[in-house]
Order: sequence, then C-alpha cells, then structure tokens
Amino acid sequence: MDTIENCRQIVKNILNEYSGFFESESEVETQVIFDIENDRYMLLSMGWFQGRRIHDCVIHMDIIDGQVWIQANNTDRSIAEELVAAGIPPKLIVLGLQPPEVRAYTAYGVPNSIHSQELLPVG
Repeated sequence: MDTIENCRQIVKNILNEYSGFFESESEVETQVIFDIENDRYMLLSMGWFQGRRIHDCVIHMDIIDGQVWIQANNTDRSIAEELVAAGIPPKLIVLGLQPPEVRAYTAYGVPNSIHSQELLPVG
C-alpha cells in the first residue's frame, strides 16, 4: 500500500473509532465525513441538546501534498500521537491548528510546499 493510501486508511480508522465514543441515545448525531476526492476528513456532532442547537467539528484532517494536516482537534486526546502510533511518521503530520511560525518547533512536520500554507478553497 502506498504512503498516501496508508495515510487515508489510518485517518478513516481513527475517525471511525472516535465516532463510536458518542452516546447513540442522544439527540446529537455523530457524522463521519470522508471526501476522498479532495482528501478531507471530518467528524461532526449535530443535533439538539437541552434546547440548544449543536453543530460542532470534533476532528478535521486533510491530506495535502502527501502530509496529514490536523486542522481541528476538539477532543482531550492527541490525534497526532494516535497517527504516529498507527504508523504515520511525524514528518508527515502537520499541525495545521498551530500558527505557521510555531510548527517548525513541534515534534511534527512542516508543510511540503508554500501552497500548503495558503487557505484551501471552499467548494
């Protein structure tokens, strides 16, 4: 299995695992979204809780230029550490949720190209 395909499978496995952590009896639905064509992967919570609308991005990862970008992690666990434990080398993980000037000082990778640092187009 090539590196990109391996990264895709690991990202999907982690999101599927996290989707099982949420209560199924709740009015809040957990959605796992895999946009394979654009390499965007998300775990969302949507619904109603105590009369309030819930629409939250729990985890968001993208694969950009052969690297897994963690764009959002609203859990109490380190998604980056879980990616490494599952077999993705740290240099292939970019902490997109950290400011660009900080990323070089983390234990993880920096963007492969200047284009990776630009905002992704929506749609």
